[in-house]
Amino acid sequence: MLRALYRSTPFRLVTLLSMAFLAFLGLAGFIAFGLIRAELDARLEQQLEQTFSIIGQSYGENDLSDLVDLVRSNAAANPALQRVFLLRSATGQILAGNITAGPGSTGWSVASADALGLAADKEMYRIYSGPVGNTTLLVGASLAETEAVGAIVLSSLGLAGVLFCVFVIIAGILIAARAQRRMDRIADTMAMIGRGELAARIPVHHNRDDLDDLSLQINQALERLGGLVESMRQVSVDIAHDLKTPLNRLSFTVQNAIEREETGQSVATLLQQAQDEARQINATFEALLRIAQIEAGARRSRFKAVAVAEILENLFEAYAEVAEENGQVLTIAVEPLPETGGDKDLLTQLFANLIENAIRHCSAGTTIAITAGRQGDQAFAVSVSDNGSGIPDAEWDKVFQRLYRLDKSRSTPGHGLGLSLVTAIAELHGATIALSDNSPGLCVRVIFPHARAIPNLHDQRVASNALHVEPKRKLHE
Repeated sequence: MLRALYRSTPFRLVTLLSMAFLAFLGLAGFIAFGLIRAELDARLEQQLEQTFSIIGQSYGENDLSDLVDLVRSNAAANPALQRVFLLRSATGQILAGNITAGPGSTGWSVASADALGLAADKEMYRIYSGPVGNTTLLVGASLAETEAVGAIVLSSLGLAGVLFCVFVIIAGILIAARAQRRMDRIADTMAMIGRGELAARIPVHHNRDDLDDLSLQINQALERLGGLVESMRQVSVDIAHDLKTPLNRLSFTVQNAIEREETGQSVATLLQQAQDEARQINATFEALLRIAQIEAGARRSRFKAVAVAEILENLFEAYAEVAEENGQVLTIAVEPLPETGGDKDLLTQLFANLIENAIRHCSAGTTIAITAGRQGDQAFAVSVSDNGSGIPDAEWDKVFQRLYRLDKSRSTPGHGLGLSLVTAIAELHGATIALSDNSPGLCVRVIFPHARAIPNLHDQRVASNALHVEPKRKLHE
């Protein structure tokens, strides 16, 4: 228990703060004690000066008796020796007083009771002496009261320090225990995650403190982790499902080629079919690997200022003829756009995939429009829309899943990863994708934040390995 308490960060912080406070309390007490002592000494000296002045004023010229009587009366009024008096003649003879000795010098001094002839007393006295006529008058006061006040101050500070220590220990234990419980919940949750229970989440108390912020961030990371794991699981299932058929076809084609070879028949056609199947399978895995690399952020270090409008113009020139050969019309309307931070090759791939997707899945007579414009001061959007048959609303969220293909698209070439690649590139650039009904047709909008909102944007010029986009002349085949 004590070891766990000592290792607790909150308890250590409370202990350090309490030690700092105690040091400050000690310094403040020392200063306060010094000021109180100085004030008490000043008042005592003022009282002694007034007493000396009053007694001295009673002395008339050659009228020693009144001075002696006044000293005797003051001495008699202080049987407890809180005040001491001594009147001596010029020859040193004691004329009056309640002590038998005193300092030989005049002015202020401090003397013990022994030095004043009070052997049974252990006190110290503040003494003031000076001439009064032909005599020397000594008045003094015990410092016991001043020392008693100082002792009270010191004991009060000591008691306050002890009580504060007790309070700090109790408070530290309670705070540490409360914080430790919350840290234990975080540790338990992470242990559950380690055992594969990805649905576990850290309880949040909504205190808006640092532990709540940490818990929320961890929960968000766990949400993301859970989504990635589920996505990977789904990808594994999709790969097994979607590649089973082409692998079976490849195996069947190779088997037919072997049988024909044994009978001496030509196998060139079957080998060509096998090669096509292998290329399609290889393209699928290459696309999956490219998506994984993009999602890992490996290309973010290559970000630089990119002119999106220039990319769109180049793609329009490349695909306008392809759309025309398919009996379609490709148009473009691009407003002046600010530069954004990104990878030019990946952004080219993103828009090329959207344009190719529209050309491939739209029938003849369809108009495909590329538009781009500002979205306020902080963003701009690029849209690829068509007036074709579109896709059902229920399929909008699914088309971005890896290897997902609409039923009507399964007869066309492809591996169902084009829009997944688009999503990965958009997320890498901090952009969002939105689908909407174009009435008729479909509109895909990519909304980009302002360039200043993109992290890791710099002006370095990096020689990139271009993702060359070559428009396919017969996408419908």
